[in-house]
Amino acid sequence: MNKKSILSGILSMATLFSTGCEANEQSNSSSHGINGAVYRKIDSDTAYKMINEPDDKIVLDVRTEEEFAEEHIENAICIPDYELSSRIEQEIPDKSTKILVYCRSGARSYGAAMTLVNMGYNNIYDFGGIINWNYETIVGE
Repeated sequence: MNKKSILSGILSMATLFSTGCEANEQSNSSSHGINGAVYRKIDSDTAYKMINEPDDKIVLDVRTEEEFAEEHIENAICIPDYELSSRIEQEIPDKSTKILVYCRSGARSYGAAMTLVNMGYNNIYDFGGIINWNYETIVGE
């Protein structure tokens, strides 16, 4: 590989990174584009507002069924992160569906968001963990 090819590759990656990871301070989010799909990292206040908007959306809890039964956000569905690849297309076939993803601390929700984007879902919002959720939850159901 010659120097010109290497420099071109570095410039392409820098351009992709700078355009694909734009911070949006007004909505407390950042966006990442992969293959035309978009993943946005948002905070729990933004997620709460979005959940309460009248449009269609799915709130997706990617923790285990046991964690979900202990406590979850109202109207959320549970698909554990380790089952996501095998179940998501049956449960949410429309890849343009707005999906708000959370877990316990934010690690699994990030991984799940990346899985969804890699599978072609293009309207993904990751709001991290339920431990940072300052609103009501359903306990013990």
